[in-house]
Amino acid sequence: MIQSPRLVVAHITTVVAFALIFLCLPFAVTAQDVSSGGTTPTASVEVAATAALDASVAANWLPVIDTFDGVPMASVPAGCFLMGSADGTPNEQPVNEVCLASDFWIDVYEVTHDQFAAFGGVAGRAAAFADIGGTLPRERVTWFEARDLCALRGGALPSEAEWEYAARGAAQHAYPWGDVFLPGVAVVSLGPGNHPEAVGERADGQSWVGAQDLAGNLWEWVSSVYSPYPYAAHDGREDINFKGDVPRVIRGGAWSYSTELARSAARSSRPPTTETSDIGFRCVRHTN
Repeated sequence: MIQSPRLVVAHITTVVAFALIFLCLPFAVTAQDVSSGGTTPTASVEVAATAALDASVAANWLPVIDTFDGVPMASVPAGCFLMGSADGTPNEQPVNEVCLASDFWIDVYEVTHDQFAAFGGVAGRAAAFADIGGTLPRERVTWFEARDLCALRGGALPSEAEWEYAARGAAQHAYPWGDVFLPGVAVVSLGPGNHPEAVGERADGQSWVGAQDLAGNLWEWVSSVYSPYPYAAHDGREDINFKGDVPRVIRGGAWSYSTELARSAARSSRPPTTETSDIGFRCVRHTN
C-alpha cells in the first residue's frame, strides 16, 4: 500500500521524537527537588516526550490547506512553544512556554476587501485602498469590526499565542520563514505613496503551517488584551467581552513599518477603536 506523504512524515517524526526522548531521559530522571533536599525526580519522561515531539512535529510538518466557505485555511497542530524573545524588546519578555492543547485552523491570507464584503462585514470607515483591488487586505477596521466579521464566518480572531505559534512554531524562528530577514519575501519598509499588496504575492515568506503575509503587509488584530508577559491565557487577557477602550494587541508589522517589527515575536497595541490604513486581520476556526 502506498503511504501518503503526511503518514511518512508522521513515522519519521515518531522515530525522531523517541530518539530525543532517549537522549533526554538521563536528565529527566536525575533532576532533584532542591527545596526538599531529596532526590525526588522533578522532570518526567512525559515532559521530555512532549518537548521532543513538539520540536520534531514543527520541523517535519507539511502544510495542510482546506477551504471553509471559500476561504483557504491552514491547519495548525496542537503543541508547545517558547513565546516571546530574549533578544527582543522588553514587552516580549520574559519568555515562557505556552501550550496549545487543540488543533485549529488559521486563514492562509489576511481578510481581503472582497471577503469582507462577501461575508457581510460592517465598517464605520471606508477602506483606504479598496479601489486598487479586491484582493488587497481589508484595512481601516476596528478590533470590534474584525471580531464581528470572524464571528460571521463561524470563527474568531486568533489569540496572541495562536498567532505567534502559527508564525514561528516550536522551532522558534525569528521570522515565519527562518531566522534571517530575506529581502523581497515580505511587504515592509515602504515609504509614503505606497500601499499594501494583494495577499499571497510573497509566497516565499510563508510560515511552517503555510500561512502567508504573517510578516508585513498589514498589522493584524488578535483577540488579546495588551498585557505584560509572561503570557497566561486565563489571566483575563483573552476576555473577548472585556469592556472599555483597553488596548488590544496587533502583530506582524506592516507595509509602512521596519523589518524589525515584522519579527514573529514583535508585538504592539492600539485602542480597539483604531481604524487606520496599516491594520487588518485574519481569522481562526477551532476544531472543538
